[in-house]
Amino acid sequence: MSGMTWQGWAEIAFTLASTLALGFPLGLYLARVWTGGKTWLDPVLRPVERGVYALVGVKPDQGQRWLGYTGAFLGFSLAGFGLLYLILRTQGLLPLNPQHFAGMAPHLAFNTAISFVTNTNWQSYSGESTLSNLSQMAGLTVQNFASAAAGMAVAAALARAFAANRGETIGNFWADLTRITLYVLLPISLVLALVLVAQGVPQTLAATIDAKTLEGAKQTLVVGPVASQEIIKQLGTNGGGFFGANSAHPFENPNGWSNLIEEIVMNALSFAVFVAFGVVAFARKETRALIAAAAIIVCAAAAVIYVNETLPTPALAHAAHVTATPNMEGEEVRFGAPSTAVWTAMTTGASDGGINGQIESFTPLGGGMALFLIKLGEMTPGGVGSGLYGMVVMAIIAVFVAGLMVGRTPEYLGKKIESREVKFAVLATLILPAALLGFAAVASVLPEALKTVSTSGPHGLTEILYAYSSAVGNNGSAFGGLNANTPWWDTTLAITMGLGRFAYAVPVLALAGSIAAKPRLQPTAGTLPTDGLQFVLLLLGVILILGGLQYFPPLALGPIVEHFQMIAATH
Repeated sequence: MSGMTWQGWAEIAFTLASTLALGFPLGLYLARVWTGGKTWLDPVLRPVERGVYALVGVKPDQGQRWLGYTGAFLGFSLAGFGLLYLILRTQGLLPLNPQHFAGMAPHLAFNTAISFVTNTNWQSYSGESTLSNLSQMAGLTVQNFASAAAGMAVAAALARAFAANRGETIGNFWADLTRITLYVLLPISLVLALVLVAQGVPQTLAATIDAKTLEGAKQTLVVGPVASQEIIKQLGTNGGGFFGANSAHPFENPNGWSNLIEEIVMNALSFAVFVAFGVVAFARKETRALIAAAAIIVCAAAAVIYVNETLPTPALAHAAHVTATPNMEGEEVRFGAPSTAVWTAMTTGASDGGINGQIESFTPLGGGMALFLIKLGEMTPGGVGSGLYGMVVMAIIAVFVAGLMVGRTPEYLGKKIESREVKFAVLATLILPAALLGFAAVASVLPEALKTVSTSGPHGLTEILYAYSSAVGNNGSAFGGLNANTPWWDTTLAITMGLGRFAYAVPVLALAGSIAAKPRLQPTAGTLPTDGLQFVLLLLGVILILGGLQYFPPLALGPIVEHFQMIAATH
């Protein structure tokens, strides 16, 4: 196996550039959806939309204050959790269960239900050996749509808040949820699911098929409604594939073309949310600075991972009489290190999407970069919706601090940023390290938690930190060495996922309500510019400090110490 090549760098550049390029037209379309504007799908979908409103009694033009919007968001999520939990617990009694799987254990069903409702999609199980077709379709796939639409709805509310001039409402959650699902997620998923089927991804209600190996032996292969779940998994940055191996499984990702499609689709809609925010909030130039900051971090992370994953592991590199070769253990060898690098940078900088490879087998510094990306707060570009409002929170903190330091009026996108807005922004920011470090500290000394951690020392610490980082960041990827299907891990990770989603989104919606009520101001000579390179650098600094360096020492300890331990072991 060769190391880095110019072809590898070109593949990374092409994938990232294509994702960004697709995000712009998709974002313009999404802005029309958010504002109730005309789209080319109106002749088909407008009657369906009106029918949905009539059926559930929603008045789409009746705006909600932030408390009403938040109540609808939380109520919808709670109902989704209850329904999914019920399906998982009773799947043994329900139809479309050809394998006759029993219902999930209470703690595993609790974890899985919260996982999919929060757009985390953490899997303490292998789907092909645990879940029926009904659970996969009516349970997980439905929540892949619902949780993604709910996150995008919160981003839409925040965009309207900046566009408002002394407004009292921030939109209607039910209308946002309906339009995003009908006009964005469903049509794109329908078309691209058929594309994946054409590439060889199964889509069937059958449980298994029999195949004959090259040696002539019979092999039974698990199949099911894979394509329909795979595409919304990628489009909604969900994760939680039909198979336990996710997109490393050949039935989810059979060839180079499917791999490229899934890579691009995985973050295109997240970037589109940024573009739509700029259009709706009348801040296109300023939003380009947010996109630039996100793109810089993803590009840098992909480069670091590619470099480390094409080098030998530290132990091999420093062992005497050993010909060191690039690390390929656990890599997605069908598509190579460049694909693994860019996929990992986008999935851990977003919200899983289904890891293409195995973080457990990365080099210490390659896996450490994946961990660090999660701790930046899922803003690069993040989960659909959540990445955008996470970035806006950082921008508000940046303009407030910088404005005070240079004596300029703290403003952002035509709105004064005062103590109330900063308190909401800081509250949202602090919930992540508090939940992560609190649970990780207990798990590091609790025998009940440690008994399923595969190794002791720095690698074991990294497994614990990665698990809680992934949960609170609503990411869903994990180190394979941690067996999380125990009452302790299932329960605490579920609580952490809930905090990462709802304890973050509620202050953001409160922030939106406060922003909407303010008058929209024209920039003056004292307004801090937020659309240039200087602001991009300022924003990157705030993200690195608040999102990473604030608790970087304990998070970096595992990968860095492990790196040098592997070197020392060879001498």
